[in-house]
Amino acid sequence: MPFVLKKLVILTVAIVLFADYAPAATKAVSKSSRHGHHKSKRKASWKKKGQQGINSDRASQIQQALIREKYLTGEPTGTWDARTQAALVKYQGDNGWQTKVVPDSRALIKLGLGPNYSAELLNGPPQTAPAGVSSTTASRATSSAAGKQ
Repeated sequence: MPFVLKKLVILTVAIVLFADYAPAATKAVSKSSRHGHHKSKRKASWKKKGQQGINSDRASQIQQALIREKYLTGEPTGTWDARTQAALVKYQGDNGWQTKVVPDSRALIKLGLGPNYSAELLNGPPQTAPAGVSSTTASRATSSAAGKQ
């Protein structure tokens, strides 16, 4: 039995030494490298995207449109201030749109400040036949109307 007991003691000591020593070193290394790497990765990937501010010309256009729609009073100042932002938030809310991000593109379009995607602009102006040249459809319509008289 002393042989088995001796093996058990050696095994227990080895487990205690290695279990206490190895994971602590591994944890410290992986923890610090993981956190250090993660922070630098976050800083490097943090970039502001999109428009960061509203210039004075655009602010003035928005203020004029809000004054026209009776959401703002006074004269346009060209400054994107809390009063203008509050008026636009109210305008967006009254139209059932979100009010957290101002200006909302739908609000600008409805105020007449965004792109116009009407069918006329998308399809271009109506095509007319040049003078002196009759189209086949026009000829048929004319001859059919003449036949009925």
